[in-house]
Amino acid sequence: MDLDLAPKQPRKAFSGDGGSYLSWSSDDLPMLRAGNIGAAKLVLSERGLALPTYSDSAKVAYVLQGSGTCGISLPETTKEKVLPIKEGDAIALPFGVVTWWFNPNSTQLTVLFLGDTSKGHRTGEFTNFQITGAKGIFTGFSNEFVGRAWDLSSEDAEKLVSCQKGSIIVKIPDSQAMPKPAEGDRKGMVLNCLEAPLDVDIKGGGCVVVLNTQNLPLVGQVGLGADLVRIFGHSMCSPGFSCDSAYQVTYIVRGSGRVQVVGIDGKRVLETHVEGGYLFIVPRFFVVSKIADEDGMEWFSIITTPNPVFTHLAGKTSVWKAISPEVLQASFNTSPEMEQLFRSKRTSDEIFFPPSK
Repeated sequence: MDLDLAPKQPRKAFSGDGGSYLSWSSDDLPMLRAGNIGAAKLVLSERGLALPTYSDSAKVAYVLQGSGTCGISLPETTKEKVLPIKEGDAIALPFGVVTWWFNPNSTQLTVLFLGDTSKGHRTGEFTNFQITGAKGIFTGFSNEFVGRAWDLSSEDAEKLVSCQKGSIIVKIPDSQAMPKPAEGDRKGMVLNCLEAPLDVDIKGGGCVVVLNTQNLPLVGQVGLGADLVRIFGHSMCSPGFSCDSAYQVTYIVRGSGRVQVVGIDGKRVLETHVEGGYLFIVPRFFVVSKIADEDGMEWFSIITTPNPVFTHLAGKTSVWKAISPEVLQASFNTSPEMEQLFRSKRTSDEIFFPPSK
């Protein structure tokens, strides 16, 4: 079976004065459908408001650019958390949460969403349900039902529901007050990947921050793990695979580099050059490796399990270091001298390999 793993840019699904919503289509990126994965980006201009929405998919949001405010209402609660958000923030969004996003600043606010569509209406795509606006849920109910639900007259119910002519994203006037974000609301809800302690830090090679149930407990409810990886100029990320049957969904945040993916029967299924804005997916158990261009490369990934485990095929922690010399020699059908040379390499490098001096 031929797999189309080619990285893709998103399509613009909506655009207005307040910003735009872009999504990756499973028609363009078939691995979204195969992996039950959705991917989208929200771009808000100054005073842009993404109207209150809930989704059919659990997600991880990652702030790619800018700063602003996110409102989150958890199921079965009447208390909203209003979070100040900024570049590098990762936010776990379980099923049932209602969110809105607001940009009070002149610079764009851009948020990436990656999530699980296995319980969604459309495999490989998010379905978002607007609560207000021209396509809001209550525009579909009769005035009688809306009035009974909110204890309003039919006339007042119609007036309230029909006032907002915009949909999905609107631009609100300067005179419209918005809630002030509370720094305390971030606790347990947000992890800033640019400020968090590094899980891996290889001098001259690269670094990793991993999101899991320890540092962001809500990812357990989402069912996804995530990480932010940065490799420096001309550095290599060790060939490796997820050994717990997980897909790897990778968004290139900035920089550029080369990617190779090898699958069944040793077949190279992807060899390409990627740069900021592209998304690609590595199938389960397939091996992936990356080499950065001169300016390095940074990517944000989700892995379809909350506490992912990886096996690396190069470096001091690679599986080769655990296999006996005799078996390696026989497996490669090589001489003892070549096996010893092979084993003597990469004894101090972990998963990132700086360029040779």
